[in-house]
Amino acid sequence: MLLCSLTLALIWMVASGLERDMKEVCLRTPGLTGERGEKGEPGERGPPGLPAHLDEELQSTLLEISHQILKMMRVLSLQGSMLAVGEKVFSTNGRSVNFDAIRELCARVGGRIAAPRSLEENEAIASIVKKHNTYAYLGLAEGPTAGDFHYLDGSPVNYTNWYPGEPGGRGKEKCVEMYTDGRWNDRNCLQSRLAICEF
Repeated sequence: MLLCSLTLALIWMVASGLERDMKEVCLRTPGLTGERGEKGEPGERGPPGLPAHLDEELQSTLLEISHQILKMMRVLSLQGSMLAVGEKVFSTNGRSVNFDAIRELCARVGGRIAAPRSLEENEAIASIVKKHNTYAYLGLAEGPTAGDFHYLDGSPVNYTNWYPGEPGGRGKEKCVEMYTDGRWNDRNCLQSRLAICEF
């Protein structure tokens, strides 16, 4: 459309007998790229913005985001795939895979393998395990000393719920699984178990 307009203008100028410098007419033929100029002086500093607590638009947006998050958490908790306990949130995708795959999955979504540090947290994880009627790996591993388990971050275990007689793997079962009753058992890490992450 622009090309047609320029062509018509050129024809009109020639027909009118007007002389024009042809350098003014450019039909999409870019010139050579010039050298980059020097950086200019910084502009004046703008006026300060409102503090976050006084910015009504920001507060409104934050409130809306907060409501959306709460709504999603309620939906997920109704489906039994997510439970909040204190500051922690436990969640599952319902799939069973081996320990390393669960660790990778949880890390990829910004969490880690669920590791109960209290009776309340153990009960929350157990309710997810019971709902899915399958065992789950916990975020615990056996150290170099047989029977000495720790959290995956290396810190000592401060809460346990071992099944009677467990741990019994004597150094050969490096992972910990949770039964559907919430009790723990040491197990090798190659079994397929329910993936439960904590956030």
